[in-house]
Amino acid sequence: MPLSARRPERAKPAIKAPETHLFTPLFELVIAACDSRSMTTANLRELESEIERLVAEHVAACQQAAAAAVQRAFGAASGIQSRRPKHAGQAQPRSANNRRTAEQVTELAERFYSAVCANPGETMRVLSAQVGASARDLHRPVRVLKREGLVRSAGQRQHTRYFPMTMNATASS
Repeated sequence: MPLSARRPERAKPAIKAPETHLFTPLFELVIAACDSRSMTTANLRELESEIERLVAEHVAACQQAAAAAVQRAFGAASGIQSRRPKHAGQAQPRSANNRRTAEQVTELAERFYSAVCANPGETMRVLSAQVGASARDLHRPVRVLKREGLVRSAGQRQHTRYFPMTMNATASS
């Protein structure tokens, strides 16, 4: 491409701060305050010590916040009560090798069935509190009751509601 075919570059206008700018006196004061002739050695030492003090305060505050966060996170492991209270009457967790017997499952199923008959249409959260077991502990007994046709459920997940089946409904099926 020949040089004559190129567009001539425009000269960029010099950007100049307007003389009537509102903050011009303020900027002049700031520049004057930072002038090396007005900054004495004593002022620099005072400024340095003040900065060091502020940084030390900030580091101490960050260390305290971090220590508090670690205490909250690992407090439950060291025996401190967690903020989340357990539900009243909730059974203690079982170990992996401690399986429930058929009698224990049947007894939980009977307690759950009587709670469902007393409060039809309630959620597992309400019924498990009445039975005195966790919702997880009641999963198998509820499955047994459904298989036997004594209980039916409607809904999904935490919105599932449980209803007792009537005698004539179980006889016709």
